[in-house]
Amino acid sequence: MKKSLRYALFDLDNTLYPKSCGLMHEIGNRINRYMVERLGIKEHEVSRRRDAFLKEWGTTLNALRRHYSVDPDEFLDYVHDIRLHRYLETDPALDGMLGRLQLRKIVFTNADARHARRVLSHTGILRHFEMIFDIHMLDFINKPDRRAYFRILEFIGARPEECILIEDSQVNVKTAKALGMVTVMVGDEDRVDGAHYHIQNITDFEDLLAEIPE
Repeated sequence: MKKSLRYALFDLDNTLYPKSCGLMHEIGNRINRYMVERLGIKEHEVSRRRDAFLKEWGTTLNALRRHYSVDPDEFLDYVHDIRLHRYLETDPALDGMLGRLQLRKIVFTNADARHARRVLSHTGILRHFEMIFDIHMLDFINKPDRRAYFRILEFIGARPEECILIEDSQVNVKTAKALGMVTVMVGDEDRVDGAHYHIQNITDFEDLLAEIPE
């Protein structure tokens, strides 16, 4: 472990499980259904609206809270009402890797803690994380807003350079890097996308960490 690093901040969706499993795609489908069924938005308008919402507010939820007074818990319960066993399974390799890491491990997510606990339980890795810093703890100020990063740093009592962020989102990595965190992009892309490091699979993080210079 590098002496300067104390915390590993892990994003949840498409980071602690592979994008290829299709879970986030299904969550996206349920967000679309919510907008059509609960808000009366025309189906052909949903994609354009969501793109605009994400650019302006960072998450669809925050946009819907402001434009439609959506109840966040009702929205999150709806979009996460998914049979996770269809998408996730226990991951012994990831479980072993997390168990060997000497860094303090925290989930840092724009989702809610209930969804995070379900996902971590289904993959068999919940026990490794000392806390889940979710959208409620962020008071709905979500990544990539700088205030979200300042909030978690203040809560855990850490400096940016003491944290390594593991993410699948380029915009979320960009903010963390600008603040002084070490950043790792996870995914199949061949490019680093502005992060300090890139790994294809989350289980590659252990080997990467050993190669990071002091």
